[in-house]
Amino acid sequence: MKNIELLAPAGSFDKAKIAFLYGADAVYMGTSSLSLRSRVSVNDDDLEKTIEYAHNIGKKVYVAVNIYAWDDKYEEIINQAKKLNKIKADGAIISDGGIVEIFKKYAPNIEIHISTQANVVSYHNANFWYKNGAKRVILGRELNKEQIKSIINNTPEDLETEIFVHGAICFGYSGRCFLSDFLASRSANLGDCAQSCRWAYNVYVEEKNNPGNLMPVEDDEHGTYIFSSKDLCLIKEIPEIINMGVTSLKIEGRLKTEYYLASVINTYRTAIDDYVKNPNNYDYKKYLNELEKTKTRGLTTFYFNSRNNKDFQEYEGKQYNSEYEFGGKVIDYNEDKSLIEIRNKLCVGDTLEILIPGTIDNYVFTIEELWESETDKSILCVNPGKQGQTVKMKLPIECKKDWIIRRKK
Repeated sequence: MKNIELLAPAGSFDKAKIAFLYGADAVYMGTSSLSLRSRVSVNDDDLEKTIEYAHNIGKKVYVAVNIYAWDDKYEEIINQAKKLNKIKADGAIISDGGIVEIFKKYAPNIEIHISTQANVVSYHNANFWYKNGAKRVILGRELNKEQIKSIINNTPEDLETEIFVHGAICFGYSGRCFLSDFLASRSANLGDCAQSCRWAYNVYVEEKNNPGNLMPVEDDEHGTYIFSSKDLCLIKEIPEIINMGVTSLKIEGRLKTEYYLASVINTYRTAIDDYVKNPNNYDYKKYLNELEKTKTRGLTTFYFNSRNNKDFQEYEGKQYNSEYEFGGKVIDYNEDKSLIEIRNKLCVGDTLEILIPGTIDNYVFTIEELWESETDKSILCVNPGKQGQTVKMKLPIECKKDWIIRRKK
């Protein structure tokens, strides 16, 4: 078994710190306008701060520059390449061959990682990118395990492979989709996807011999989610993925909350470490149960085990978790009264779980008393009225700064 990287999304410096705290070996971030999540604005100062922080703790930062660029973008791309080379990003995630050439010229110290947007689904394609400077290829989600093995076995040993193991699946082919641009004038390939595949649609059929006579085709009173997919989850397949020699396991979600990141990253970190320690005693069900607490849609293995799998459509269009939610984040631990940044309503009597880095054995407790953070006045409930609002409560175990607390609804 070779060492395997757990790669996590980070939409900000604070999210990167959470990702590292809960076990990520590396994070990937976007730039303000050159990545496929342009609405997650990460400026150069935050990028530099994240990279410096990561390197101080022995971690890595990869930066997405994975749009398909028009010619008028290249001056900005050249400037960005120079900046990333200067602040020592560990890798650049790129889709466009033109941008690859720019980075080879202006950022020679940065590894080139070929984005999943480039649709690498064969070893012929992987070998092409290797010959053109790629250190890593991020394989298309559409591949099954036999195809992934074939790519690994038929490419140079020093060409790294990265696959997605958890998160949203795009309606388009490895993310190449024009639906958002068509319906909302927001191009997914320029980083501004409106996620039109998640919308509810009213679908009608027209009788051929009676034009204009439209009859609705509906799943329920809200319409039908004909494009929306379940989320990818390969927690059961972790042993097989590790043994086939994949370099990096990637979690999707630069738009996700700190709570989501902490829960999902911690689960995969624990699963990987547990398997490496004891390969004969891997029980995926306990890890899946933990992921179920965070999911907002159904989960699927997509095509990994079989290209005949059809269980990946999310017809209900769910975007919430009915049992658990983000409770808060530890700001300052004190044996008597700890300061908590709240994210949802908390009341005396609520059941909470402390997410402890390195284990999925969360500490469950009940709120016995709450105090206003400024006056120490005892209160029964607190509602999050503003960003950064805090409350004091007694925590049952010693907690570190930024530990995440989950609330059972």
